[in-house]
Amino acid sequence: MIEKSIGGGTVHKMPEDLRKALTSVPAARALWEDITPLARNEWICWVTSGKKAETRDIRVKKGLSKLKGGMRRPCCWAGCIHR
Repeated sequence: MIEKSIGGGTVHKMPEDLRKALTSVPAARALWEDITPLARNEWICWVTSGKKAETRDIRVKKGLSKLKGGMRRPCCWAGCIHR
């Protein structure tokens, strides 16, 4: 089966760990495909801005949970400075 690609952000490319996580959680992926590229960019930047591997892993898991719950952008974060 050929997998449809997952949309990325406006500035940031989709990191492999986040792509795999989104692929494994259909509810999170459905919302991911429904949000704008700018909103996806915010999520990618939030995940990748963690300095430690543990922080990044926590953010991937928390992001999946938030997306499954319908959250369209990361909460309580200043936003991507790269746009």
